[in-house]
Amino acid sequence: MSIHPSAVIAAGAVVPDSCTIGPFCTIGPEVVLGEENTLISHVVLDGRTRIGARNTFYSFCAVGVPPQDLKYHGEPTALEIGDGNTIRENVTISRGTVGGGGTTRLGSDCLLMAGVHIGHDSQVGSHCILANCATLAGHVTIQDYSTVGAFCPVHQFCIVGQHAFIGGGTIVTQDVLPFSKTSARRENKAFGANSMGLERRGFSPERIRLIQKAFRLLLVSKLNTTQALEKMRELEGEDVALLVSFIERSARGVIK
Repeated sequence: MSIHPSAVIAAGAVVPDSCTIGPFCTIGPEVVLGEENTLISHVVLDGRTRIGARNTFYSFCAVGVPPQDLKYHGEPTALEIGDGNTIRENVTISRGTVGGGGTTRLGSDCLLMAGVHIGHDSQVGSHCILANCATLAGHVTIQDYSTVGAFCPVHQFCIVGQHAFIGGGTIVTQDVLPFSKTSARRENKAFGANSMGLERRGFSPERIRLIQKAFRLLLVSKLNTTQALEKMRELEGEDVALLVSFIERSARGVIK
């Protein structure tokens, strides 16, 4: 085990021999680390936090810290993190609250760039990118393969659909459509399918064509949302069905 002599590891913490703990890191008594995690320096891991394998935590990130919620009074809530994540400098991830289900979650193979904040009870999927200073309020859901651009605040209880791309500086106050590109440059509107991102992730031309057709019905036709959904249901493919279902289930409405 490689533990710098200045690191402080509380009794009760689980730290496998394969982990590397750098200078001035602190690990709380209820933290459980998986294999081959690396803490660069000045990292704080706290609370009832369960972390998978092969994650890298950079300097001055604070993970599993108490939620920034005035209703929180020390209840035993949790944070769960998967495998293979890169968590850069000054990232903060709060554990959950009793009222929000009790657990904040981060999936696997995500990149959290410097200054990202994940608020209490948020659920972030796998293969996601949160760029510098992206800020998730409490109870936010980010589905798999989504990208949240730099300096994007996401309002509480919003859902960002899978494979969505949000441009930098976009203020998100409603749900973001799966497969979409959404940007403040278009007055916080979706402006079509994230075609390049889908192609990079192995979507076939036919799948992308059907998704683009669905977005044309939703965004640029003269149909209202109800009429557009009726037409979209006539299209083939599970991707379009997922998009339709996402819109129908949205509690806050969607950005379109």
